Amino acid sequence: MNSLEEFYNKRVQKYNEAIEALNKKLFTFSTLRLLIFLGTIAGIYFASVNAKYVIGVLCVGIPLFLIMVTKYTNLKLQKAKIEELRNINTVELQVLKRDFSKLPNGKEFTDDIHFFSQDIDLFGEGSFYQISNRTKLAEGSLLLADTYKENSINDIKEKQAAIAEIAEKVDWRQEFSAMAALTKTETSTHTIAHWLKNYNAFVPKVMKFIPLVFSIISVAVFVAYFLDYLPESVLILWLVLGMLIVGVFTKKVTNLGQNATKMKSTFDQYNQLLAMIETTDFTSDLLKQQKANILSNGESNSKVLKKFASLLSNLDRNNNLLYLIFANGFFLRSLTDCLAVEKWIEEHGKSVETWFNTIAFFDAYNSLGNFAFNHPNFTYPTIANDGVVLKSKNAGHPLLDPKKSILNDITIEGGQFFIITGANMAGKSTFLRTVSLQIMMANVGLPVCAESVSYSPIKLITSMRTTDSLTDDESYFFSELKRLRYIVDEIQTDRYFIVLDEILKGTNSTDKALGSRKFVERLVKSNSTGIIATHDLSLCEVADEYDAVKNHYFDAEIIDNELHFDYTFKNGICQNMNASFLLKKMGIIE
Repeated sequence: MNSLEEFYNKRVQKYNEAIEALNKKLFTFSTLRLLIFLGTIAGIYFASVNAKYVIGVLCVGIPLFLIMVTKYTNLKLQKAKIEELRNINTVELQVLKRDFSKLPNGKEFTDDIHFFSQDIDLFGEGSFYQISNRTKLAEGSLLLADTYKENSINDIKEKQAAIAEIAEKVDWRQEFSAMAALTKTETSTHTIAHWLKNYNAFVPKVMKFIPLVFSIISVAVFVAYFLDYLPESVLILWLVLGMLIVGVFTKKVTNLGQNATKMKSTFDQYNQLLAMIETTDFTSDLLKQQKANILSNGESNSKVLKKFASLLSNLDRNNNLLYLIFANGFFLRSLTDCLAVEKWIEEHGKSVETWFNTIAFFDAYNSLGNFAFNHPNFTYPTIANDGVVLKSKNAGHPLLDPKKSILNDITIEGGQFFIITGANMAGKSTFLRTVSLQIMMANVGLPVCAESVSYSPIKLITSMRTTDSLTDDESYFFSELKRLRYIVDEIQTDRYFIVLDEILKGTNSTDKALGSRKFVERLVKSNSTGIIATHDLSLCEVADEYDAVKNHYFDAEIIDNELHFDYTFKNGICQNMNASFLLKKMGIIE
């Protein structure tokens, strides 16, 4: 058992024991709740001869019963969180066994025209997103996908420091994720933030005073009625007057109440996530900056958010018919509550989006930190500016089983272009994706699958999996030409590492050879850096004319009538191709 497996197993065992202890407490409180209920009923029965005794029993029984209900509810919530913590660690154990079935694959984030996402197994089944994603919020999932697709080379050291710090905060990470997983929202945070920023107040400011005056008069009317100074009809008329005042705003009050019901659960949960961020000390600049986004003049915005959740709860009480009639009829409570909500929105409504975005950031970075923690043998690239774009020792593909992965050394300087030849299935495409993922991961700030890495930040652009488009009536060849045109346009304005796999497949071999050569020559003349894999050995002749072009290959050998691959990256041009051997081996040709 490796150290990670032992680590997660211990945590699962700890949470199983905690759940077992909570189940016993839940049973105890459930039993006590039932006994108090039955005892109260029995007490009422035996005390029914005297109204005072009945009131006494109720005064004791009801509070005790409510205390038991509260205790039981709190224990249920505690159990739900611990069950989620257990689930988090159970999933990690499954992932260590290369079972990713419980993780979302992110196929909804696939982008056919993105710089590289279609080509490097970034999204979809068995993708990098699937093995690394541990987000619990929809907004965090989207931000993680955007982070992978961002193709930004800015602030890499700051990103590395943030990921390294959050990787070590295992308890905090898992606690945050468990709490986020329990967040059940009816409305997206984007919708809520938009609604708050564009909210139009409807309660007149004068209502800050009218309900208070009305309530004082209501109390006076009550007292006068009970002292027989006023008839019952006056009390009823006063009630009707209060209902009419509130009735003027009924439609808008109802709409606000409906929106409050949808939003309340979001604010209930998000204030807890905000509190976790506020009460944690971070040392890396990026995490401190994110934390600063949710602090206003030293004020704890989690408490501000909690207050808003409480204000929204007040509006929920209108669903109770008795409250709706008497609280509004005598005290105009709906208008008071709406005014309090509107005041909060005026003061804090425009800040909520920033708070939501900060929570999404930590949800996404939890995934990055978790990935770093789960790969202690991966290396954070050293950021350099010595002319070498990428120098990796013992580099491997992060999606392959490390027990089977063959590691290679890679060194490519700025302005160099590698032409890679090799037999079918010898490892060319895997190598291209290894290099591509190293660049993507390095730019994100993640550690990469290598013993050591020196890296000069560069953006990535690829053309490896072009497809035809039936909906656009577009041929495969034309789709590929558009992709190559896209690459040419992009390198005019920015610096990219270009990765190509067998370009111009959609035309005849003579035309393909000539076109491929001309395209590679154009890239070399533009001082571009990159790699192209090809079966066309004539393309290797470009290296004779340009010092910047280097030939490399992956080999295959036939030993005892069986095909063998060593998946080793070598200098030179491949001489052993295997298509005819495989056709014969599979009985397709004689």
